[in-house]
Amino acid sequence: MKFRGRVWKFGDNVDTDQIIPARYLNTSDPYELAKHVMEDSEHPNFAKEHKEGDIIVAGRNFGSGSSREHAPIAIKYSGVPVVVAKSFARIFFRNAINIGLPIVEAPEAVDEIEHGDEIEVDLEKGVIKNLRTGKEYQATKFPKELQDILKAGGLMAYAKEKLANK
Repeated sequence: MKFRGRVWKFGDNVDTDQIIPARYLNTSDPYELAKHVMEDSEHPNFAKEHKEGDIIVAGRNFGSGSSREHAPIAIKYSGVPVVVAKSFARIFFRNAINIGLPIVEAPEAVDEIEHGDEIEVDLEKGVIKNLRTGKEYQATKFPKELQDILKAGGLMAYAKEKLANK
């Protein structure tokens, strides 16, 4: 799986309340959640200004806070194909994989990639390329099993696929 897009850069400790504020949790409609993604973050107009395919790049501990799945769902349904960060909160990491949102840890890339850069993320190779500078970075590469879950679109889709093939 390869993704190419323009970068929206965020800092450290972006928590789930910044990703999808609690005031919008009265719905589970993923498209409604996507309308408010990142609204309480350092880029409050993200939901209105980003383009489908844009990529979130963030610092340490992305997705900290509550265990709600609404946060990765809001990101995925906003059209963001992948999130690159220095590190992810453990529960966000698992929720993202479970709902089929690719996430990649790449501390050096995050340090050097700038807001507005265009990057390419190759999940299978674990490589991120900054198209502005031409520099490539090694990212944490997922094991085949996690890549299969992401390719299927999430854990439920993966399980249905596996059961159908039995």
